[in-house]
Amino acid sequence: MLRKLFRPKITTNWNIIEKEAVDEIIFRSGKIRNRLILELMARGGMRIGEVLKLTSNDLQDRKLTLREPKSGREREVVFIPQKVAERLREYAAKRCKSSEDRIFPISYETARMMVAKAGKMVGVPLRPHDLRRYAATYASRSGVPIEIVSKVILRHSNLSTTQRYLGKITDTEAMKWIENLYG
Repeated sequence: MLRKLFRPKITTNWNIIEKEAVDEIIFRSGKIRNRLILELMARGGMRIGEVLKLTSNDLQDRKLTLREPKSGREREVVFIPQKVAERLREYAAKRCKSSEDRIFPISYETARMMVAKAGKMVGVPLRPHDLRRYAATYASRSGVPIEIVSKVILRHSNLSTTQRYLGKITDTEAMKWIENLYG
């Protein structure tokens, strides 16, 4: 019991992928299915499991409804860019015979391998959750308040969870922000 109380806190430092690399990963994807999956994770902050559970019933313009999300709530809403929403709606219309059919009827393992392969094409080691972390970090560094990043993009109930997602800030970046604010 004492060992658990005084166990050193483990902090993980993730490599945050740059916007140009993520854009290249997405645009190099040959299949529209793969591109949509990557965009939903990188631009919507979605978990891979949430993407794979989507049905055409879950699409409402730029909002996606997540049924039985990880938070334990009954439903959550994800907001996505208009262009991604339009492509997703077209893709779902072609692929889904009924409104209850999954838009991406692939396994988690298949999706994980697809993400890794997409990253390998541009020389970036990539896992599905890296794209969710990218969405949070990119939004934060673009000036989006952390409350919005936490509650809307990542849908966390606690800000401290979101803070663990955000990458380390370099001295150069810190100086740039200080200069922008006060210079």
